[in-house]
Amino acid sequence: MTVTNERLIRLFEVEARSADIDGGSQELFVEGYAATFNSPTVLYSFDGVDYKEVIDARAFEGADMSDVIFNYNHGGKVVARNRNGTLELKTDNKGLHIRARLDGTVEGRNLHQEIKDGYIDRMSFRFAVDVDGSKYDRATQTRTITKFKKIYDVSAVDIPAYDDTNISARSFFEAEAEKTKQEAEDAEQRQRLLLALNISLAL
Repeated sequence: MTVTNERLIRLFEVEARSADIDGGSQELFVEGYAATFNSPTVLYSFDGVDYKEVIDARAFEGADMSDVIFNYNHGGKVVARNRNGTLELKTDNKGLHIRARLDGTVEGRNLHQEIKDGYIDRMSFRFAVDVDGSKYDRATQTRTITKFKKIYDVSAVDIPAYDDTNISARSFFEAEAEKTKQEAEDAEQRQRLLLALNISLAL
């Protein structure tokens, strides 16, 4: 299964935390799981069929995560970055866990407060799948991501249902749904032809 290098987005929950440090100031950080392993997620439904995606437990191995940023709505000012140590990304048995320290900038502190107060409660991460980095099971309509190519950012988002969140997923699964529909129609047509042929031979 060949996948393009399109940047895809998936959503997950975020929590805000703080810790007192010397001098009366606070460390402000947010954390959550950017992805959970082996957990089917419905990304698209068509004609009564749910099309799902699963992330393999080894999908992040070898992925380029050398310069991942944390920002707001996948744009605007960078408020944390793994290159300067304010963003941590680690895989464990559950999935990819992220922890971003936000007290280094005014924008980061404001964002932390909005998350803490519940105005923002979702994050998403943007990524590219490696060429041949996924496989598709047509029996269960499930795509399994086996290898990410690159992780670009993790972002706090105010509207979880982005118009573009699942555009790529939808186009992929629409194509698969169309293939399945076409094969069913071809099979039905072949059955009609065979039936007509048998009737003709019987005459």
